[in-house]
Amino acid sequence: MMERGKIEELCQDSKRRLRVCVATCNRADYSKLAPIMFGLKSHAEEFELEVVVLGSHLIDDYGNTFRMIEQDDFDIGSKLHTIVRGEDEAAMVESVGLALVKLPDVLQRLCPDVLVVHGDRFDALALATAAALMNIRILHVEGGEVSGTIDDSIRHAISKLAHYHACCTRSSEQHLIAMCEDHSRILLAGCPSYDKLLSAHYRDDYMDIIRSWLGDKVQEHDYIVALQHPVTTDIQNSIKIYGLMLDALLSFNKRTLILFPNIDAGSKEMVRVMRKKGIEQHPNFRAVKHVPFEQFIQLVSHAGCMIGNSSCGVREAGAFGTPVINLGTRQTGRETGENVLHVRDADTQNKVYHALELQFGKRYPCSKIYGDGNAVPRILKFLRAIDLDEPLQKTFCFPPVKDSFSQDIDHILETQSALAVDLGGTNLRVAIVCMQATSYQAAGASDGSTHHQGKIVKKYTEPNPKTYEDRIQLILKICAAAMRDSVRLNCRILGVGVSTGGRVNPQEGVVLHSTQLIQEWSSVDLRTPLSDALHLPVWIDNDGNCAALAEKKFGHGKGVENFVAVITGTGIGGGIIHHNELIHGNNFCAAELGHIMVSLDGPECTCGSRGCIEAYASGMALQREAKRLNDEDLLKAEGMNMKILEPITAAHLITAARQGNTKAEAVLNTASTALGVGIVNILHMVNPSLVILSGVLASYYQAPVQSVISQRALFSAQCIKVVSSDLEEPALLGAASMVLDYATRRTY
Repeated sequence: MMERGKIEELCQDSKRRLRVCVATCNRADYSKLAPIMFGLKSHAEEFELEVVVLGSHLIDDYGNTFRMIEQDDFDIGSKLHTIVRGEDEAAMVESVGLALVKLPDVLQRLCPDVLVVHGDRFDALALATAAALMNIRILHVEGGEVSGTIDDSIRHAISKLAHYHACCTRSSEQHLIAMCEDHSRILLAGCPSYDKLLSAHYRDDYMDIIRSWLGDKVQEHDYIVALQHPVTTDIQNSIKIYGLMLDALLSFNKRTLILFPNIDAGSKEMVRVMRKKGIEQHPNFRAVKHVPFEQFIQLVSHAGCMIGNSSCGVREAGAFGTPVINLGTRQTGRETGENVLHVRDADTQNKVYHALELQFGKRYPCSKIYGDGNAVPRILKFLRAIDLDEPLQKTFCFPPVKDSFSQDIDHILETQSALAVDLGGTNLRVAIVCMQATSYQAAGASDGSTHHQGKIVKKYTEPNPKTYEDRIQLILKICAAAMRDSVRLNCRILGVGVSTGGRVNPQEGVVLHSTQLIQEWSSVDLRTPLSDALHLPVWIDNDGNCAALAEKKFGHGKGVENFVAVITGTGIGGGIIHHNELIHGNNFCAAELGHIMVSLDGPECTCGSRGCIEAYASGMALQREAKRLNDEDLLKAEGMNMKILEPITAAHLITAARQGNTKAEAVLNTASTALGVGIVNILHMVNPSLVILSGVLASYYQAPVQSVISQRALFSAQCIKVVSSDLEEPALLGAASMVLDYATRRTY
């Protein structure tokens, strides 16, 4: 028996090594994966390499290319016959299904830490799907690239299943980031095949290789390499282009090495076209199923021209400056060097022939768009950094998106709406509010944009009762009537939002302490009775916070990360939006803006203190001063007879000031200064980018407050803009926004 210490040593070594399974499906992906496999094998102390072979590698018609893997001295752990013959769309689907049936047993037996998958073939999609469902980490090589066929969709699908990415170009890296992949899991490595082709390019025996394939009389730069594959999304057109290419090559009369197409749908028909034209027997042509990659490099690098739609033409050939003619749409979107001439609409033989005349025999500067020959060391370093203790579940980095509604049947048939309740000192108001999409032309924009605004469909107003019981009963009565009306108005009520004065705990739905204007309204659980009776979710917040929420969703604050909303009405209130979130504070008394003190010995405030903004600038404060001036017979303009028969209000004070009453002007100047100084204090504390004034006095205060800011704020805050709200019902709209924001959110 083996000694215990030796067993433990082997176990520790086994745990220390990363088990990497490399799965290869065809001759093309092996040319990209082989350098990685050699790199893993040369670091056997760090990596345990497992090799799985499937797909066209195991088909005689495609050269039985698994033999070159064995010739490279790799131990093939599993050979899976996964190709269903037929070379049409159905056969491709059946091949994927067959691979999915066979792969679980192999992956379960090998139990790799990481599966390395290349590219965009349907076999690779089966590999990635099986590994993802079996909780095996996936490294996708050459993701993020763009081409013109179904390969695009398959490549991007594999990228979404993969946990790690080794891409070739800066553009492909940006594409992966745009696809919401985690930037920290993306490696810009370059193409692994470049590691081999750049080092193997210069060989003394290159002419021996060329002549072994094309005959003893062939000369360097005096032959053509042709490789054309079917385009699975446009099979008939790709077969037509293939025939035109063969006709042009026959007419061009140069020695040509032509490789059989891959196993995609349409390849069988392309082979028929080739045989019908007698290509295999023609003295100028050599038709082959496979060329070893090292020899293929020599053939491409010294060719007079390469023609077809293989990715090799737009990728590897550029490293040698070999002229390339790219036919059709299969490589649309690929990054290419100046050596590539595109003939996307290859609809005539003459067009292809003319392209051959233009390109044959030229030499171009070597391009290294796809790699610098150091991809494998980067990939090995990337693999070493994989933390197997990290959660296996992928996370995606989604960019910010515009507000949108789910397109479910309820949205199609009904308009998503909210019941909004506003509890004021005088009136109790309820409204049905819905989202209304409007198109508008932004200044300087070339096209219209969609903007969602709150639409009050119907509003109900009643005097606010003086007792708790009467108030609750009236709210329920009006809400029940509104819900009945909503059916007729085709509005789907998602919930109830309540705006009320005082201090509110929105988490529990409790009014903690009310203002003096609303009696019997402290320590009131408002959510429970409303929710129980109406069978709807209920949201509650302070009226100032609701005004800020209304601006955020429907007004000037839409899209603004940091702003302050100030209500200038009967009292002074407001809300603060910081980093797109409403600030409530530890005890839910944040943003009590009306009670910021601007004087140590100012007038008495309703809160019991002195010198608050509200004691100077609220509607009640202005009404108090207006009454005082009227009692002293000073509320009139010089030379004008101002008879006031109705009750005195702040409006009379403003009218008198506008008519030249210096006493009224002095009162309003003091009020404006007090409000401005208070807002300057806010700017210095939370540094918003915008101040929004709402309420009946907003339009009057806007200019004076802006002036105070420019005079008294710190230099960095003087540029902050003050605007007057455009919303007619901020309290109701804010109450509705709580419902529309939360109830339509589809994240649970």
